[in-house]
Amino acid sequence: MTVLGAVFLPQLPPERLRSIARVADETGLAELWFWEDCFKESGIASAAAALAWTERVTVGIGLLPVPLRNVALTAMETATLLRLFPGRVSVGFGHGVQDWMGQVGARPESPITLLGEYVTALTGLFRGETVTTAGRYVNLDAVRLDWPPLTTPPILLGAGKPRTLRLSGRLADGTLLTGGTSPTGVRRARALIDEGRRAVGRTDPHRIVVNVMAATGPGAAERLEAEQRAWGFDLTDEVGVAGDAGTVAAAVRRWADAGADTVVLQPTSDEPDHEGFVRFVATEVQPLVA
Repeated sequence: MTVLGAVFLPQLPPERLRSIARVADETGLAELWFWEDCFKESGIASAAAALAWTERVTVGIGLLPVPLRNVALTAMETATLLRLFPGRVSVGFGHGVQDWMGQVGARPESPITLLGEYVTALTGLFRGETVTTAGRYVNLDAVRLDWPPLTTPPILLGAGKPRTLRLSGRLADGTLLTGGTSPTGVRRARALIDEGRRAVGRTDPHRIVVNVMAATGPGAAERLEAEQRAWGFDLTDEVGVAGDAGTVAAAVRRWADAGADTVVLQPTSDEPDHEGFVRFVATEVQPLVA
């Protein structure tokens, strides 16, 4: 079954979150996702608030940029959310935007090395282990969480390029694909992830999450094209959808058929009614793809 979600864009002020989160919960949306984009809003703080204001919707953070965050702090914050709201939290981890990392003095020379060291340490901390490691970037001396997650959570990695996709297959339980990934791109990504999984003999399930830009209502096609151009997406490929619920649901199925387990619909930045967009996704599109 395809899981459907929607994004709370960090371009919106934080005070808009409560209303949108409640609409997501009340309408039965499966998942509400956040981005930790510099220098807008904290993924952890946003997720905690949304979880506290709701009863059932799953909240996802896609993603936390690892150069910005000490791995022990990330483990503490994530474990706290997982224990406070069991079964309702998904968190992704990734390189972050390198220009932003440079702005804060945290740009690594080898992002792939950092991510591999980080995920390895994070996995051990989530398992309640005492972790000591001396890596190029990650250094821990007998660190152990007092309150690890009650069950080890799946780790999702953000990835788009081949080396990171293979790394995700080796070390992670799921992959958050780069925005603007077409159905064809999902198939290519799945193949690279599977290369990494085969290299270490993994046969467990591996979840694929993809963001798909979507617009509905008056001027939807024009708004979608303008947004895609602003993001620099290749408009010759299918990287978004505009139209009514049937049209959007059919597009979601194309991404699902390509290998996506979760499709997160992303409104345009000029969406005139963000609560309405979440309601549309939950009550009109979701029943057509469930």
